[in-house]
Amino acid sequence: QVHLVESGGGLVQAGGSLRLSCAASGRTFSMFDMGWFRQAPGKEREFVAAFSFSGGSKAYADSVKGRFTISRDNAKNTVYLQMNILKPEDTAVYYCAATSRTWVVPRQRLDEYATWGQGTQVTVSS
Repeated sequence: QVHLVESGGGLVQAGGSLRLSCAASGRTFSMFDMGWFRQAPGKEREFVAAFSFSGGSKAYADSVKGRFTISRDNAKNTVYLQMNILKPEDTAVYYCAATSRTWVVPRQRLDEYATWGQGTQVTVSS
């Protein structure tokens, strides 16, 4: 069973940057893929970014392309989400998630992820 712990959220002004981290434990890091999702107040949880270990590929939601970057450090069992040029509409609780296996193409649906972290709040002020 994978255990995920996010960190790095906070309050930032529009145009600023934050880096979220998600530390994984409990299983060999190369055996599963990782993704980031977010949920704003009153809205459904939505896909943000994902990384496929076996395919070595990444996927992003259109709303964050060119501003956010997902990466993983296998030596540290950690996945990151670098968020630049933040906008007020990026305000949400951000969750990292792990699939039960690795895929060639990064997964983007919530139900394709088996394990979730507790979430970290990101607030972007205008």
